[in-house]
Amino acid sequence: MTTIAYKDGVIAYDSQVTRGDVITYDDYEKCLERNGVKFFCSGAVSDYQRLVDAYFGAKPEGNIDVTAIVLDGEQLMLVAVDDVTGLWKSPIMLDRPYAIGSGTPYAFAAMDMGAGAYQAVEMACKRDTSTGGTIRTVIINEGMADAKTTSPGVTA
Repeated sequence: MTTIAYKDGVIAYDSQVTRGDVITYDDYEKCLERNGVKFFCSGAVSDYQRLVDAYFGAKPEGNIDVTAIVLDGEQLMLVAVDDVTGLWKSPIMLDRPYAIGSGTPYAFAAMDMGAGAYQAVEMACKRDTSTGGTIRTVIINEGMADAKTTSPGVTA
């Protein structure tokens, strides 16, 4: 799956894609952008685009096995699709850490111990077999209108 962590204005995410116990990619870009909205996706890679389409109004059909942290203007939210409600959005509180994906427990524990988002994903990489590869970050600027992507080694 993956690990995506948010803390103190930074979103960090890994780049590993697995199928069962096989690593199929370790450099996959899990952030999709459309119309200025960024989707940090966790789940079935084949469903990433379907979730984005549903967010922009397409009728979700069948199972969409993706959860995403979405940055839309000044809003940060958890977005997914289920069989009962269809597309749903849940706000993420910007003053608190948050994580999704298979490495969630490790990322939350790391952030509870004082780690930033990048370090939280680093820690998840050490313990979660479905998290790894390159860790990428997006730093959300003042007002959340601008976000820039950074490379590995960012310690924010």
